[in-house]
Amino acid sequence: MRISVKGRNVTVGDELRERVDKKFAKVSRQVSSLAEMEVELIEERNPSIADKQIAEVTLHLKGVTLRAREASGDMVHSINLAAEDLARQVKRHRDKRRKRREAHQASPRAV
Repeated sequence: MRISVKGRNVTVGDELRERVDKKFAKVSRQVSSLAEMEVELIEERNPSIADKQIAEVTLHLKGVTLRAREASGDMVHSINLAAEDLARQVKRHRDKRRKRREAHQASPRAV
């Protein structure tokens, strides 16, 4: 899986890049090697917003796009929340595909 990390109002250093790779390793094992993931790390500059650190993740799979957006006071925590959300979505998507395939194979074919 190819992961691209972008920052808006945030400098994306090696530490954040490694954190993203580490947290999304579980997701990368579950999807195709052709999948593409875009991670955008955002810092809101509006003082009235309490959760200023935002992590937006978009995962492009064959035929479907999964998205997660999480905000908190700490960028690492936002990345962790987004990784958990995306892992849940990937698991649900895989289960759906597996059930469809099993139902299709189990159905009697008309001759």
